[in-house]
Amino acid sequence: MGANCNSSIQSHSTQLNRLPPSHEGEAPLATTQSRMDSDEEHAKTLTPTETKDKKHKKKKKKKKDELVKAKIEVVREEQDKIGPVVGYFPSGFDPISDGAAATGFHVYRNRRTRKRMQLVVGSPASPVEYVGTSYAGEAAAGNSSMYAIGVFDKEKGTLKVVPVAANKIFRLEPKVKALDAVDKEPATSTVEELTPLDWAVKQRQITNLFGTKKEITKTKKRLALTQDDDPESQKNLDVKMENVDVNKLALEGTESQVARNIPPCNLSATSPQEAYVLDQIILKGEWGYLEDIYYILLKEEEADFSSYPTFVSNRINKLKNIKDDSEKRKHSCILSFISHLVSFKEQNSFRDNSTKKRLKIPNILRNRFSAMFGNTSGSNSKWLSSEKISLLVCYILVLTLFFDEFETDYCDIARDLKMSQLVVKQHYEHLGCKVKRKNNANHATLPVPLKFPGVRQKKRKR
Repeated sequence: MGANCNSSIQSHSTQLNRLPPSHEGEAPLATTQSRMDSDEEHAKTLTPTETKDKKHKKKKKKKKDELVKAKIEVVREEQDKIGPVVGYFPSGFDPISDGAAATGFHVYRNRRTRKRMQLVVGSPASPVEYVGTSYAGEAAAGNSSMYAIGVFDKEKGTLKVVPVAANKIFRLEPKVKALDAVDKEPATSTVEELTPLDWAVKQRQITNLFGTKKEITKTKKRLALTQDDDPESQKNLDVKMENVDVNKLALEGTESQVARNIPPCNLSATSPQEAYVLDQIILKGEWGYLEDIYYILLKEEEADFSSYPTFVSNRINKLKNIKDDSEKRKHSCILSFISHLVSFKEQNSFRDNSTKKRLKIPNILRNRFSAMFGNTSGSNSKWLSSEKISLLVCYILVLTLFFDEFETDYCDIARDLKMSQLVVKQHYEHLGCKVKRKNNANHATLPVPLKFPGVRQKKRKR
């Protein structure tokens, strides 16, 4: 029995293996055919309403892809106006659903920093208000994007793009009002805005109260450099001038000053000290700003005059030998005024190749120099004109005469002014001085009464 079963199984397997090649793969063909038949039957079973819905969806897709031509207008942000404010409520509060009429909002902006803003939403009846800022919390995180709101008008075909205020999205967090908060805000604000001058005065007062000694001294020096004429001294000036005696002869002498482009002078003077008025060259309120050389002398060995002109550094030993302290202070102020005039000329001259360290000119002197030697309002040039330079040089030369007791060697001052000795000699003669040769050097002296040289006319060629 076992042998017969085995033989029948083998014969059956050989029959399966000997199938003709045309019948191989008939099972897959039958399955694909059945799927196609099922698809056709499903298509036949679709109702006409379902086919219409499919066509309608295709038409909707086509409508979404339609292009619209619009004119884009970008509205720039203005300083005086606040742009649209955008905020959201992470707590889920909806201000429109309930109490839309009672709920209001307020926008606050910093007066100094315009981008620091605060948005407050709430109602007077509610103890909770929602506050969002553009400088704290979520808004303080880094942001590299720009926010804007677009308003599309389909009829006009325009799209207006408006930048969002402070370029921030306000996160409105709920906060409980303070116990002393007032429901209604005052109609007018009582806070007064400080001017820059008042702000500087307040800062100076705080520095004097709580600052260190170094900061206090630095503030005093800065104030001295930026101080202008005292406005209190200009009050009631007409009343003060009524009791002043007027020297008519001196006034007649000022006509030559205007005509000859020289400092204030007195033609009726009987001594060289009275020929040119020193108090009109260096005003009364300016002497306190010219004591830098006097205080440098007090340092003795540590005194450094390398930044001063050659004329000044060559006369330091002469200044040290003056025993009277008041005279030493006066002569040091004259040297300091000469240094500031030379520095002003170098800063405002076209040909200035000096690499020497310049002095810091106090503002009270710089304003006066600009008014006296500066160009007129109609001139566009920032350099001094030749006429103004000549007047400035005359002021310097008169002060050299005062320091050297009206007999001066002008070799070093010519080097400081970057002028030849011949040109400096002509300026001294223009001031009424006489030039003589002494110890192999040219010296200028001032005789009295003043006599100015006449106008030289060129001889006509025959």
